[in-house]
Amino acid sequence: MKIEYYEGLQPHINLKKGDVGEIIFLPGDPGRVKQIAAYLDSAREIANNREFLTYTGEVYGKKVSITSTGIGCPSTAIAVEELSQVGAKTFIRVGSTGGLQPNMKVGDVVIADSAVRCDGASLAYVEQGYPAVASMRVTNGLVQSAKELGIPYHLGTVESGDAFYAERIVGRNFAGHYRELNVLALDMEASTIFTLTRLNKLEGGCVAGVVNVFDGEDYFAGEAMDPARKSITNAIEVAVNSVKYLKSC
Repeated sequence: MKIEYYEGLQPHINLKKGDVGEIIFLPGDPGRVKQIAAYLDSAREIANNREFLTYTGEVYGKKVSITSTGIGCPSTAIAVEELSQVGAKTFIRVGSTGGLQPNMKVGDVVIADSAVRCDGASLAYVEQGYPAVASMRVTNGLVQSAKELGIPYHLGTVESGDAFYAERIVGRNFAGHYRELNVLALDMEASTIFTLTRLNKLEGGCVAGVVNVFDGEDYFAGEAMDPARKSITNAIEVAVNSVKYLKSC
């Protein structure tokens, strides 16, 4: 399934063909774009509109780009749709996540090979039974990168939902439920990235730093703490280093 909507400048990301590389890093936070760009050669700002800030540069001799998606699957879907129109082929989410399993530590990274589709955006495209699965090639590249860098990683399924604070409702325990199902972490973007890339014969991947861990009753820690910041740095380094394994795309 491939639908060409626009020939020229994309209406939300404000990019056109030639502006971006085939490999795109997708942080949620626009502030994280510059953090990733610091790892690239000759990185420069290309466009900045709404939540979509884009930088393009090179790493390992490969032209790559970074576009922020904002929070959640709806704006992420817009980014993936429009970036694919201007030449992007490989989409790697680089973000933060809440770990669920007891063997996890703040500072680890999660490499998602699949996602539970609890978001609404992917359901607008295809029925619930359609799997949200990452590209095996991209996932293997991320794993090889983490191994090479010596960064602790966990490989498996994440859950992607739309409501960050929904668990505040009395009687809801999403974290505990998905922990029992051996889901690694909670996320807000991966399921739509995986669904759209698979539908459009593109490639999707995800690496996220563990910034807090479910202790059986509640979460603790947060992104402002030093170990959490290190976790995000680890995710960025794994993503950028993975380009050496993906250069052939």
